[in-house]
Amino acid sequence: MCYIANGRAGACDRYANEDGQLVRLDPLTILERRADAGAGEVVPFLVRSEGGLHAGRPDLGEADLSGQDTRGQNEGWDGNPVTPADKFITAVGAGTTYPDYKPAPFIVSSQVEGIDMVTVVTEGIFSYCGAKIKIDTDRHIGEERNLVRANGEAIGHVTTGEYGSQMLSIGGVHHLTGGSKKEGRTTCASLLALCNGEAVELTIDDGSDLVVQANQPPVINGEVEQRMRVGCGSATVGMFASQWKGLVDEVVVVDDHITGVMSEHQAGRVIGWESTGIKIMGRKSTPGRYFQVAEPGTGWGGTNLTDPLAILGEFDSKKANPGQSLLMVSTTGEHFAYYELDDNLQPIQLDIPKRLQVSITRIEENCEPALCSVLFMGGAGGSLRAGVTENPVHLTRSVQQAITRVTCGGTPVYRWPGGGITIMADVSRMPDNSFGYVPTPALVAPIEFTVPLSDYEALGGHMDYIVSIEDAIQGLMGPQNDHVLKGQQAVGMNSLNPWPTDSGQPNSLDKSP
Repeated sequence: MCYIANGRAGACDRYANEDGQLVRLDPLTILERRADAGAGEVVPFLVRSEGGLHAGRPDLGEADLSGQDTRGQNEGWDGNPVTPADKFITAVGAGTTYPDYKPAPFIVSSQVEGIDMVTVVTEGIFSYCGAKIKIDTDRHIGEERNLVRANGEAIGHVTTGEYGSQMLSIGGVHHLTGGSKKEGRTTCASLLALCNGEAVELTIDDGSDLVVQANQPPVINGEVEQRMRVGCGSATVGMFASQWKGLVDEVVVVDDHITGVMSEHQAGRVIGWESTGIKIMGRKSTPGRYFQVAEPGTGWGGTNLTDPLAILGEFDSKKANPGQSLLMVSTTGEHFAYYELDDNLQPIQLDIPKRLQVSITRIEENCEPALCSVLFMGGAGGSLRAGVTENPVHLTRSVQQAITRVTCGGTPVYRWPGGGITIMADVSRMPDNSFGYVPTPALVAPIEFTVPLSDYEALGGHMDYIVSIEDAIQGLMGPQNDHVLKGQQAVGMNSLNPWPTDSGQPNSLDKSP
């Protein structure tokens, strides 16, 4: 339903009009299994027509399609393709036939370990989609259900905190199409950037300012987060109890969720830790474990504390003694302080002794680097499934029974149990720039369905539109397509991913490596 003038690109920058011919601007991405290719290494090459252009999306500027585009050519490529068995046609750059009253752009046959296989390739138009973001930090970034905004527009919300991480839910159909046009456009642009691995600035109502980027440390209120906590306060006490024994009289690990106190904790009692008469101002859970010692915040252990002594009451004079030592530390080792009790049993801060510095370093060593993880989440609708089979419910059941394998850009996905085909994929393991958009607004994401040929026929697949992988590599699409591919690029397999057609690969990440 788009109208594109001759020599111009469409609003999505994915298609253009070249002398009355619909041209797909992004290159078709072909995954290669190569011993010499690093994770994500790109080795592009061109398939040119007469007067050719666009090996990849050009810098169109005013969308002038004249001239040659030679960027990305691999001068070392001798023109001989890799063995087809070592190639996998992804949906990145394949185009779409949405709404799929006709078959998907590529329905490709190949042989895998002597078995005839079919991979159905299409770029799906996802109005029902979003991103789940895991931010490794113990800092409080906002209350659950508080809105997440980009450029002032609501695009998601804070969800439940998980172990050592804060979670965001971004996008969804209500933000994409249920609000104002500006909200929808902002949501779509933010999702596109996040899923393509770009940095996005976010603000949380009554919370923090964030910069989020897949596989990069989060930036919280202008500060780059370095470490993910080693565990909650109770877990930290348990992990290091024996290493602190004999070096200090008391240890308190400050944590927003569960603050641990060594002398009262089961770990301390088992190794014979003496009682110190300490009192914690919090809600006691089990011995040595305290909830709600302070409000959430960006200070010690994800609390609002700048002075950890604020959580201490008066020491019990029947158990405490002058000179008694106390180490207070956060769950990342970022904050620590050493005290000794004076004659009035008041803690006095002193320089931390060398004997305890090793344990602080050990906590830091056990903290993993703080990163942001971005998972694309989308539901494959009936129209998309119709591009695979004449009876879409057969595809759904085949996927649910793990007969048909689903990938996104050749990357394994997690398929949610229950009805439909709802998937999640780690965007950092997908080829670069795998995602696009349409002005609906909606996200465009690659999706591939791989199934044995006999099963594809049984589920009512479009058998007349199957092309061999050799033909597909040459850019020959099935007869249903009404656009032309101008180029393709070969991408080395990400080392974290299994090969998409290997036998034994599960269909869900709940069983995957």
